[in-house]
Amino acid sequence: MRFLADLVSGIRNEEEHICEGGGPKATENQHSKGRLTARERIHKLVDQESFFELGLFAAYRMYEEWGGAPSAGVITGLARIESRMVMIIANDATVKAGAFFPMTSKKVIRAQNIAIENRIPVIYLVDSAGIFLPLQEDVFPDTDDFGRVFRNNAVMSAMGIPQIAAIMGMCVAGGGYLPVMCDHVLMTDGSGLFLAGPALVQAAIGQKISAEELGGAAMHSAISGTVDFHEPNDEACLLRIRSIIEKWGYRRQSPWDRKKPVPPALAAEEIYGIYDSSPARPYDVREVIARITDASKFDEYKSEYGKTLVCGYARIGGFAVGIVANQKMHAQATDHEGKKRMEFGGVIYTESAEKAARFIMDCNQNLIPLVFLHDVNGFMVGRDAEWSGIIKAGAKMVNAVSNSVVPKIAVILGGSFGAGHYAMCGKAYDPRFMFAWPTARYAVMSGDSAAGTLVEIKIRQLERGGKQLTPEEKKELYDSVKNTYDEQTDPRYGAARLWIDKIIDPVDTRAAITTALEAAALNPDVPEFKVGVLQT
Repeated sequence: MRFLADLVSGIRNEEEHICEGGGPKATENQHSKGRLTARERIHKLVDQESFFELGLFAAYRMYEEWGGAPSAGVITGLARIESRMVMIIANDATVKAGAFFPMTSKKVIRAQNIAIENRIPVIYLVDSAGIFLPLQEDVFPDTDDFGRVFRNNAVMSAMGIPQIAAIMGMCVAGGGYLPVMCDHVLMTDGSGLFLAGPALVQAAIGQKISAEELGGAAMHSAISGTVDFHEPNDEACLLRIRSIIEKWGYRRQSPWDRKKPVPPALAAEEIYGIYDSSPARPYDVREVIARITDASKFDEYKSEYGKTLVCGYARIGGFAVGIVANQKMHAQATDHEGKKRMEFGGVIYTESAEKAARFIMDCNQNLIPLVFLHDVNGFMVGRDAEWSGIIKAGAKMVNAVSNSVVPKIAVILGGSFGAGHYAMCGKAYDPRFMFAWPTARYAVMSGDSAAGTLVEIKIRQLERGGKQLTPEEKKELYDSVKNTYDEQTDPRYGAARLWIDKIIDPVDTRAAITTALEAAALNPDVPEFKVGVLQT
């Protein structure tokens, strides 16, 4: 219990540090221009206590040779404005003047993709110097780079997803297209919007002109007609955004069933004492489920079959959901020949994969969103597993997950390794949101397994060259490989690269899933469910 609480405390401390952005001096510089910081703007814009930040750990421990880029220099997250859910994308000008690093582009695009999938209106608070030029080759050209942002602006507009852009600082070069491709453009005094700044204009065509005359708010509101609302300062601009949103109409509602939420009968704080990452102390995942579902109720599906995957129906935050969870308790099973065997918790066997595939298809048939709770070592291996058709069963589960049309939300509680990660709706399988506990471990295999395999290969290579390692040298090599691998399986490493949208306190699991379901409910369109060819 103490171990998990300490992990959560450590994550919170790091989050507080990241939220400082470029630090006190950069904040003071922003204030000296009469501007608020990005976080101050968000705080004033959104309904109280409604901001649900995503991607906070983006670029964590990256770009250190350039002084780092906390949160990739851009703040993204879901919020409510006048009770309406929106996606916020706000440049943090305290971090390298809001310049776009490679991960900045990817983070903005991730936020846009969430908005596209869930039909969430987007609010851009623009204050950016454009591309970070020393890394332009990794920012500029590809499908998940800078240009994709403007392509997404156009696509969202065509889909009828509202977009509002507020220029509250610099907006230069290619970045100038972002606000102009939105439904509404607001601009504050002292801000600048131009394809080329005064210095570049003078160098290119010899014209001397001030920034205000070239692309200030007064010019764009009165002469070019680019700006819809000319505002004197940040506070007035943020109030105008709230006023615009307050008058929006309502679109069709989604088909996902929701009733009045009922709190769990069991306390969420008890998860600290239930969860254990040690293989020697397996926990019952149904105890975790009971602390996130409405009234702690859970209708378990095929409870006596394929016991290493727990499937069943429940409500979370009032929403009907289907839950697929890895069971860490070991279970006794009987095969088709009547023989008893022990099944290891956290491992997907043929029967559990077949059960889950059928359950996932049932949820799609009945329009029930899916929640996946990961703590998986992978699929079972060995002769008995292969003879039982584990590959066919696994392929069936992966097929069902891949072709699901209902919203999918994934939470990594512990391990999420190898093909087990894929079958449990890993990042590559389009979960609407991917959350992780601080205890999450995310890789092809665990650090111990990887270190053992890689060290054995290295030892054989050295022995072929005539070198024999002492036991001490072998241990040193093992520890070195394991430490590197453990660092890469840490959830902060995955969150830095946007494989994980948010690292959450286990106590907040229910609230995070509820917020994700509320976002998913904004999209009423459900394609026809088809699975194609299934191995039988």
